[in-house]
Amino acid sequence: MPTSEQYDAIIIGTGEAGKLMAWHLGSHGSRVIAIEKDALGGACPNVACLPSKNIVHSAKVASFFQRGAEFGMIHSEWHVDMAAVRAHKRKMVEAEAEVHLNNFKKSGAEFAMGFGKFTGPKTVQVDLNAGGTRTLTADKIFIDTGSRATVDPIPGLIEAHPLTHIGALELDTVPEHLLVIGGGYVGLELAQAIRRFGSRVTIVERNATLTHREDPDVSEAVQQLFQDEGIDVVTNATISSVEGLSGASVRLHLSNGAILAGSHILVASGRTPNTQNMGLDLVGVQTTPSGHIRVNDRLETTAPGIWAMGDCAGSPHFTHISLDDFRTVRDNLAGANRSIAGRQVPSCAFTDPELAHVGLSETEAKQQGIAYRLTKIPMLAVLRTHTLSETRGFIKALVAPDDRILGFTAFGTGVGELLPAVQLAMTKKLPYTAIRDLIISHPTLAEGLVSLFSAVPPLPK
Repeated sequence: MPTSEQYDAIIIGTGEAGKLMAWHLGSHGSRVIAIEKDALGGACPNVACLPSKNIVHSAKVASFFQRGAEFGMIHSEWHVDMAAVRAHKRKMVEAEAEVHLNNFKKSGAEFAMGFGKFTGPKTVQVDLNAGGTRTLTADKIFIDTGSRATVDPIPGLIEAHPLTHIGALELDTVPEHLLVIGGGYVGLELAQAIRRFGSRVTIVERNATLTHREDPDVSEAVQQLFQDEGIDVVTNATISSVEGLSGASVRLHLSNGAILAGSHILVASGRTPNTQNMGLDLVGVQTTPSGHIRVNDRLETTAPGIWAMGDCAGSPHFTHISLDDFRTVRDNLAGANRSIAGRQVPSCAFTDPELAHVGLSETEAKQQGIAYRLTKIPMLAVLRTHTLSETRGFIKALVAPDDRILGFTAFGTGVGELLPAVQLAMTKKLPYTAIRDLIISHPTLAEGLVSLFSAVPPLPK
């Protein structure tokens, strides 16, 4: 039996919450080790958020070439070099990897590359990527193993070897015709980017609209954007089977008898938590029917001395929420009484233009019987958009009878940057007039918030 190594804390997974916990504890003198199966730092800097936005920006540059004449730029023939696009992305990822290595070194936290699983109370075995095993023990164990793209059990789909977001970010040629399964954030961002690189793209969505959880005006605006960019959208679609091989030739058979043919498949229809084969049952860590680790509002699992954070804990699947998970656990370890219940969950889809949201939507307010006043202006009313020739979209907000801001949604260029001002007002329960009466530099996108909140209708008499 291998000799166990004693640590103050073990972190399984180095996503946002996990690595921050390792660096925090290490820098405060704890003997801590982080275990990572794939890439140090987790998905965000390696295969998800940051590299995908790098690719999205390259696609934006491609769109500027396509629109050159609009800006008076007359250019000769140009083309997309996907190998160079990929190299540009890889260079950024390599730089991020260096940052992570340096942070581990500075904090004094150790890391081990391998798969961590429980073998008994307070005990984790690491099956090392390089071969061999290590047995680790600690009184505190933190799980941050993230999630992966869901591949639904559709006949022929696994055998077709479809792309997930990871493979899509590694393409070195432009697909002839990409079939995207799923109309959520990941599918939409990559569908638009790859279309702008020159591929034919078809999105296949099981629901009635793209971004089906958003208000109808949002879904309609997003769908119109994609149609205007030449992307085919098939909604209310159920895929009954798949044939062929992604990268060569594939066919999606729909339940209504229709057949969609393409060269590549991208699966972007949901996420599955990485909680399998970890020995969770051996230590009393319960999971939900969806496979997420069951936690309370302090992110404590059903086993003492074990916490779960990020995607694997069922938290909203955003890096910024994983950051807040870390802060919650960190502060509670220091004696605070923080809870994740009722926290703000802002989101931003990095389509072009962006889709940003925080708080209640109109649909939710109506379902819950919450009174509100709606203020809504077109992006055309934000003068900065005229200077950018990016006037598509709108901004809207829900205002309570007592003048608090209940929710905010924006579809337009750069609107993700408008979220913090609105979030601050919402968090501090300030009236909408606190934003309306600001003096904001002209011409900026943020100036649109003044226009938006100047258009709040009066309370009915």
